[in-house]
Amino acid sequence: MRAMVLERPGAPLALRELPLPSPGAGEIRIRVRTCAVCRTDLHILDGDLAEPKLPLVPGHEIIGIVESIGDAVTEFSPGDRVGVPWLGRTCGVCKFCSRGQENLCETAEFTGYTRDGGFAEYVVADARFCFPVPDAYSDEAAAPLMCAGLIGYRAYRMADDAKRIGLYGFGAAAHIIAQVAISQGREIYAFTKPGDKKGQDFARTLGAVWAGGGDASPPNLLDAAIIFAPVGALVPAALRAVDQGGAVICAGIHMSDIPSFPYNDLWRERRIQSVANLTRRDGDEFLRIAPEANVKTTTRHYPLEKANEALDDLRAGRFEGAAVLAVAR
Repeated sequence: MRAMVLERPGAPLALRELPLPSPGAGEIRIRVRTCAVCRTDLHILDGDLAEPKLPLVPGHEIIGIVESIGDAVTEFSPGDRVGVPWLGRTCGVCKFCSRGQENLCETAEFTGYTRDGGFAEYVVADARFCFPVPDAYSDEAAAPLMCAGLIGYRAYRMADDAKRIGLYGFGAAAHIIAQVAISQGREIYAFTKPGDKKGQDFARTLGAVWAGGGDASPPNLLDAAIIFAPVGALVPAALRAVDQGGAVICAGIHMSDIPSFPYNDLWRERRIQSVANLTRRDGDEFLRIAPEANVKTTTRHYPLEKANEALDDLRAGRFEGAAVLAVAR
């Protein structure tokens, strides 16, 4: 099979021919149709996430068709369309798994990081950690739901019943979760890179009541802010934008250092909350809610062999929404 392979951090992906993987017990082999490109892929390539398996096939927003199944698989059959997310496997028995926090499993495996992912024509995945794909979505439209949607939804859940929600970094995750929030009667305030008028206009077309630069103050105090951009300096800015009792939720798997800030910005029961991975409950809930909320994904299409171009465009912010690799030929 063809695959885009990371051979060492800092190097571009290389197009390689690899042996077809075989599913073990509890696993399924999937013919990959599409795989979205995530900022986490950039963190892996850049060495910010320092423990990938090498060589590695990245990619953890996978949509494909089950081609074959291993022993003891009961969840899916050949021909089913499935999605594969970042969380690839957990132990099921550690203290975190035992209390419903499988996202914190001590021996978790992650698609496209410690397990080969979807920048390839085939991938093997643990059937228990795959999801049926809603019929309302094409393969390309569904791919960003598998991480931008799922991680975004977990962060959104942590905002509880917040009415006014600020989204810092209006990319793949924010443009999906904004639609969910607006469908549920929330107000969205979008923060982009300063001067990014195109991104601000994009947010307004999705229903944001206000859009401005990340250095701007919103017209109203927020009940919660979700930071998708991996920029630690946004944390103090968001704290100043949220009302007392409000939350600042850091949704990225990696963030630059948070600068010091006065205690008064945190006082009055404001809180800072990180988000780690996702649970299968998040996936089940979100993939039911997304079609009900009529969530539409905005995508830019690239062939598999153009994965490096897609990553460069993501880094430079050259598109709105999400980049998606079309893998099946």
